[in-house]
Amino acid sequence: MIPKNHPRYESLILREKIKDAYKEGYLAESGMIAHGRGEAFDYFLGEKTIESAFKSIEVGVACLLLAKKPVISVNGNNTALAIEDIIKLAKIINSKIEINLFYRTEKRVSIIESLFKKYGVRDVLGTNDEELKYIEDIDSPRATASEKGIYSADVVLVSLEDGDRTEILRKSGKKVIAIDLNPLSRTAKTANITIVDNIVRAVPLMIDLAKEYKSKDIHFLKELVNNFSNEDNLKSSLNAMEIKEYK
Repeated sequence: MIPKNHPRYESLILREKIKDAYKEGYLAESGMIAHGRGEAFDYFLGEKTIESAFKSIEVGVACLLLAKKPVISVNGNNTALAIEDIIKLAKIINSKIEINLFYRTEKRVSIIESLFKKYGVRDVLGTNDEELKYIEDIDSPRATASEKGIYSADVVLVSLEDGDRTEILRKSGKKVIAIDLNPLSRTAKTANITIVDNIVRAVPLMIDLAKEYKSKDIHFLKELVNNFSNEDNLKSSLNAMEIKEYK
């Protein structure tokens, strides 16, 4: 039992969720390593949503609201940390939810599907291996997608994602919004819009803004997206962390 007055209470609670997800069989061992890496970058952020992250959240929400076929991609980590908020966001922006795992097994897919169905999501995509298609015929298991979901999506929200797959999604003509605590990652650099923040803070903020922005004029949303520079956004994130990139 972690006492609530522990200075690292919130962080330790997230660790417990990740550990439980591994024990329950839907998170790969590497998922725990990925969480630890992200946690280290969160320390540099002061475990708070910085100004550049909030701006990218605004733009990300605008992009999702402008999308004709938005899809939220889920894996073991984001399921463990933010399943209820992901579902809330999907409902507000009218987005489909699709499972895509780096270390894909029938067991992991089945458990994640059952968790989302437990919270009322009737149609979870990406569950049937036989129905998955390769995006743009790229011969990589990371390029698989449901024809009803990511394969035909125009905007995809990914979090705690693999850089190779983000590149594949971009090359296929899709806009990618990434939630990634590491502004130096290939995912962060490849995405159209990168939210450098912890998913447990970012998605609730996206929910609030999506509720507000649904009533906004389409020109307001387009202006937010068109005036955004992800390169400048990542530089601002690095400056906030006081990290200098070495080439």
